Amino acid sequence: MEQEYFYLERKCFRFKQEHSCLEQEHSCLEREHSCVEREHSCLERERSHLERKNSHLELDDSRLERESSSSNAQFPIPKIMNTSINLFTPVQLGSYTLPNRIVMAPMTRLRAIDNIPNELMATYYAQRASAGLIVTECTAISPLSLGYINCPGIYTEAQIAGWRLVTDAVHQQGGRIFIQLWHSGRVGHPALLGGELPVAPSAIAGVGSLHTPIGKVSLETPRALEINEIAVIIEQFRQGAANALAAGFDGVELHGAFGYLIDQFLQDCSNQRTDEYGGSMENRSRFVLQVVEAVASVYGGDRVGIKLSPSNTFYGMYDSNPKETFSYVINALNSFGLAYLHLMEANEVDLSTRAVINPVTPYFRQIFKGTLIANGGYDHSTGNDILAKNDADLVSFGRLFIANPDLPQRFQINAELNNPDPQTFYGPDAQGYTDYSFLVNS
Repeated sequence: MEQEYFYLERKCFRFKQEHSCLEQEHSCLEREHSCVEREHSCLERERSHLERKNSHLELDDSRLERESSSSNAQFPIPKIMNTSINLFTPVQLGSYTLPNRIVMAPMTRLRAIDNIPNELMATYYAQRASAGLIVTECTAISPLSLGYINCPGIYTEAQIAGWRLVTDAVHQQGGRIFIQLWHSGRVGHPALLGGELPVAPSAIAGVGSLHTPIGKVSLETPRALEINEIAVIIEQFRQGAANALAAGFDGVELHGAFGYLIDQFLQDCSNQRTDEYGGSMENRSRFVLQVVEAVASVYGGDRVGIKLSPSNTFYGMYDSNPKETFSYVINALNSFGLAYLHLMEANEVDLSTRAVINPVTPYFRQIFKGTLIANGGYDHSTGNDILAKNDADLVSFGRLFIANPDLPQRFQINAELNNPDPQTFYGPDAQGYTDYSFLVNS
């Protein structure tokens, strides 16, 4: 019995020893676990520090890129040129594959007698069908959106039929053509509008003058739109797009540039409303975004473009913070899957009037995720340069296309260019319109 008791006592002692060892081992494991946790915590802090550092580096890169695009950048970062892309490289624009990157820019020509497109205009546009894309002159969406004598409209059956002459002629030559939909806003006059005052976001007159049936007159103070009237104009843009589709256009460009109605809503010099369409950038952008949505409901976003001019000073336009305003609206446009954004560069008048964004296109290239068309003073060489730098995807040409209906062919073989005649830019007939020579006739 004593032996059995002694045996059990020894066994109990061994169990106690084993338990003590297990406790010591558990304690070691806990200390090791604590060390691992502390090491993990250190690694987390280090990872967080690296993420913050990387975020700062990204912000610095973004800032440096913006500075390199600014005229105030003292030492701009040189871009790697991709010379494999030039004006004759095919490109996808929305749902269309274009044979070249040469765009005929929209240009006011004032040959639409009684605001109805005609055979002369059909000849003019068909002559220039070798462009990758043609964008028409600004085209009024309603009788109260007219800003000039003999500019075309797209709000009557006669106008739709007249534009059908144009689209058929361009398509027969293998071309593609978008119509530029336009409301002039405060850039109008009662003499052009049946005695009605022009309308605008606010009752603030633009700076400048217009040619009217009663002569050259200064811009008058417009009537501020009532909020219910804004919805009517948005519907007029939508109906204009539907009429353009009926007229055979391949797509639509919205005229949001040069101080006209869309631009007037965007910039705070001309928009001092206190309702949902004025004040903040979000409110001032509301009109253009609703117009884009309305027009895209007809054509789809991939057949809709928009033209903006962040540095334009014509008709007295300016904004207190153009970089912020246009960055906001251009970023918002990304959600529509548009065919393109068409940007005007500052011209000599803009640069001499006040400090403006210059250059425009490279600055907003960082923000817009789609196809970008550069416009403003480009020639064959500078057009190729901006494409090679990847600052734009296409380039639009204005005056060069006026005088050279076969501009792509002349660029391709470096042929001499015709000189445009400014005296015949704005009507009334074929002179300086359809009579410029082609290479085969030179």
